[in-house]
Amino acid sequence: MHPRSIKGTLRILAFTSTILLMFASCIPQKEIVYFQNHEDKKGYDNPYDTPKTITEKYILQPNDALLIRVNTANPKLSEFFNAGGSNQNVAATGQSPLYTYPIDDSLYIDFPFVGKIRLDGCTRAMATERIREALIPFVNDAQVTVRLANPSFVALGEVNNRGRIPMGREQVTIFEAVAMAGDVRPFGKKREVRVVRPTPEGSISFFVDLTDKNLVDSDKYYIYPNDIVYIRPMKAKQWGIGESFSFGVFSSMLAMYLTLNAIFGK
Repeated sequence: MHPRSIKGTLRILAFTSTILLMFASCIPQKEIVYFQNHEDKKGYDNPYDTPKTITEKYILQPNDALLIRVNTANPKLSEFFNAGGSNQNVAATGQSPLYTYPIDDSLYIDFPFVGKIRLDGCTRAMATERIREALIPFVNDAQVTVRLANPSFVALGEVNNRGRIPMGREQVTIFEAVAMAGDVRPFGKKREVRVVRPTPEGSISFFVDLTDKNLVDSDKYYIYPNDIVYIRPMKAKQWGIGESFSFGVFSSMLAMYLTLNAIFGK
């Protein structure tokens, strides 16, 4: 082949490769904007149901820890039943302190002077009632306060803050969870976010679309303790096109083009 033909072919290849990579690195707006109205799109069918309830959906799990306080009309009795759990350095309040009681593998807590209390299948409200009932033989006017001591979820994949993240309460919205995780990175798939949720019958998983406004107030809008939120990478990330594309890949292509031009440009 004539040198000029080789030179022209290589220039075209280098230029075409650069253009293709630049287009591949561009992310369509529909992939990154939150709260879009997808209802006008052809073939759209709202995948979300209206929630029957929002709170008290979380079922207590082994290794959870409960903060418990018992109040009665008799201050001496209150002090007696608030003698402390396994960790007595948590959550002082304006009244008596709340002590930590871990849930063991058999879903029991060991409550002072009462003994083992089984909390299988319990929400926080149900656990409160079971503890109050266990106290009836000792005191019939007990007011029991129960809170989760360690609510948290796990964020994985294309987020800025990966790992176990404290929630502060028993449920947060999926958008609050994403914000706590430092938001989705540029090449994270907002339209296909997997949520893995432990249940007494085993883990379940489902997908949510952060770009779909119908997700708000749906049955999948909330994240609960011990959920795993996984943001998958786009294919462009798998091809090696990432946030450093404009500086890494483009500079490499430019260097290759200049080298070929220097070799065959004469």
